[in-house]
Amino acid sequence: MRNALLVAGREIGSYGRSLLGWAIGAAALLVEGVWFSANGLSGSRMSADVLREFFNGASGVTMIVAVLMSIPLLAGERERGTLVLLNTAPIRDVEIIVGKYLAALAMVALITLVSVYMPLLIFVNGKVSLGHVAVGYTGIVLLGSAALAIGMFTSAVSRSQVMAAILGGLLLAVMVTLWLVAKVTEPPVNGVLSGMALHHQRQFPFMTGVLKLENVVYYVAVTYFFLLAATKTLEARRWR
Repeated sequence: MRNALLVAGREIGSYGRSLLGWAIGAAALLVEGVWFSANGLSGSRMSADVLREFFNGASGVTMIVAVLMSIPLLAGERERGTLVLLNTAPIRDVEIIVGKYLAALAMVALITLVSVYMPLLIFVNGKVSLGHVAVGYTGIVLLGSAALAIGMFTSAVSRSQVMAAILGGLLLAVMVTLWLVAKVTEPPVNGVLSGMALHHQRQFPFMTGVLKLENVVYYVAVTYFFLLAATKTLEARRWR
């Protein structure tokens, strides 16, 4: 665990020195602000509906941010030739993956939490439960964690950052749109596909302030699966 934390500290420092990390964060907050202004502050709506709509837009932004943050973690190192240094260091592949994941998750969570002032603006002319706000942000962070793990897997299997971005975007799109496929299939297949979708059925309860253990377990399971896949990919590449 100590080695994983060392890798995480190295990556966080890298994000801090990188213009890309700051640019992604600024762009995410800008998009979320525009979304909130356009869909939340226009017209007469219930405060809970405004908050739900904010989380709907923020969840989409967070997924994209997570994938973008994950692209350089392995594919970028491979392009620069620095992944060899990690592979020859006295550190296990799982510690590399976990360390990089923790660093990226910290950045995604930071970008997400900085936007908290937007839901708080609802209290100016309305009223919502702080529990609703907390549950909504919990769902977004869990969603970001799963999207980040997906991006790390595609970064692990890709030789370049461009390929990692393309594969990450495609895999994320497939995971998100499974609920659309479920609409044209018959039971029990449609229930399985809808339950596997990264957004929609799994994220909507968080948006409305409802915390369900099954949805938390789902996002943790997706994160674990793709991090494990990334680790096994890194192990396989080490011995090529």
